[in-house]
Amino acid sequence: MEVTIRRRAHIVLVHGVCHGAWCWYKLKPLLEAYGHNVTALDMSASGADPRRLDDVRTLDDYTTPLLEFMASIPRDEKVVLVGHSLGGLNIAVAMDKYPHKISVAVFLAASMPGTKQVPSYVLDQYCEQTPAEEWLDTKFSPIGSPEDPLTAISFGPKFISLKLYQLCSPQDVALANMLLRPGSLFLEDLSKRDPFSNEGFGSVKRAYVVCPEDKAISVNFQRWQIEKFGVDEVKEIASADHMAMLSKPQQLCQCLLELAKNYV
Repeated sequence: MEVTIRRRAHIVLVHGVCHGAWCWYKLKPLLEAYGHNVTALDMSASGADPRRLDDVRTLDDYTTPLLEFMASIPRDEKVVLVGHSLGGLNIAVAMDKYPHKISVAVFLAASMPGTKQVPSYVLDQYCEQTPAEEWLDTKFSPIGSPEDPLTAISFGPKFISLKLYQLCSPQDVALANMLLRPGSLFLEDLSKRDPFSNEGFGSVKRAYVVCPEDKAISVNFQRWQIEKFGVDEVKEIASADHMAMLSKPQQLCQCLLELAKNYV
């Protein structure tokens, strides 16, 4: 069913680890066709961003492009923030710093933190529940010094095609293999940070979009986060894998249109 647009929203799209703004190439024009303003950002050392991962030591460093963008928004304007996968932690940082500039934060098959635990908690739980063999040909590599450690993650072709993109087109799989860059989960930094605040992060309306065929972040783990931390609204995209913006762009577009209608 088509959604009637009542107000024009500014929707900001934040990609997951190793990805870039390019992964939203199908969704962005669909949302714009409904009259919305859409911004897709590259996080630091991702996509076309010129920085190297060696120069990005913390989650805040990694989130710099989003934070600079949020700072540029006038105080009387609000955006719809959409974070995919690890991008859920990027938008959490923005929620904590700029809660008054966000109409709703949307977690798309994403890591979603709470306000009572250190920010690494949700990733720690995920890693504990993910056997080593589930990572297939993904590589984890230490970079930096022992005094300033960082673990890089690089997705291999098998993990991409079997875990992330299993319901996507061969063209999208090929695009991923050409454009993915090494990233990090920033566990070393996140384990030392204070929890996100109730006054900032906790004050923003939250929605979660469940992808039931996700083989990277299982549907059980997605629902565990929802039950553990709570959200204001839950959406589900039938037959969506981890990359719903590529495998189910029309359906994801409708989800975001409905959320924009409800919160903007």
